[in-house]
Amino acid sequence: MGLKFCSLASGSSGNCQFVGSNDTKLLIDAGLTGKYITTALQSIDIDAKTIDGILITHEHSDHIKGVGVLMRRFDIPLYVNEKTWEVMKDKIGSVEGKDIRLFNTCDSFFIGDIKVKPYNIFHDAIEPVGFSFVHNKSKISITTDSGCINDEIINEIKDSDLLVIESNHDVEMVKFGKYPWFLKKRILSDLGHLSNEAAGEIITQVVKDGNVKYVVLAHLSKENNFPELAYETVKNITHENKIKVGLDINLDLTYRNRIGRVYNIKGSF
Repeated sequence: MGLKFCSLASGSSGNCQFVGSNDTKLLIDAGLTGKYITTALQSIDIDAKTIDGILITHEHSDHIKGVGVLMRRFDIPLYVNEKTWEVMKDKIGSVEGKDIRLFNTCDSFFIGDIKVKPYNIFHDAIEPVGFSFVHNKSKISITTDSGCINDEIINEIKDSDLLVIESNHDVEMVKFGKYPWFLKKRILSDLGHLSNEAAGEIITQVVKDGNVKYVVLAHLSKENNFPELAYETVKNITHENKIKVGLDINLDLTYRNRIGRVYNIKGSF
């Protein structure tokens, strides 16, 4: 078996993704209530007691809200870089020191039989990261909450079998929407969020240069996007570049308040 992936929820209301092998089960972020995450895991036949680690991308509340509850209830280790831990530790309540596992960004490490590689992304947080996960010949990469993507990120994610990437907003909806100007500037900045158009261009590049076959669009804005708009914008950009959705790649969406499709990835690299 390769790797299993399911988005339990993705958006400004809360983020939590599941990645696992037969023997190792991980959560990437835990930005919803412990009850929601536990129930969502049960719906894909995963007992929260069997989770081997929670990995944190950054300290914003929609990524850490349920961390403390899950750690205390199920004694789950937390994997986080030192700077992020320092700014989030007072936000999650008391947890056991033995359960804090600090990693160095850009250094690979193993949790069970899954190799984890954190890498730098661009967001208005202290030291935000994306993650790649490798088991046998399967690779999954998760890159959300990044206002731009550079060559280092492209090189890390392009050989993934499944790529989870942010498609947060439509630029025109942000510009003419109701948000105050300071928030619009944040969203549109290089430390904000990726637009649908930017996601489409990045997907085109990694499909042409790498092995990506499955793409899941994540962190869609409730105010500045629609699922259909994100999907069609990305699809149109890939088609313009002779990459056909349904033939060359499988394109899918995450959801704000429910789980997405369960993927079982058997790798190709």
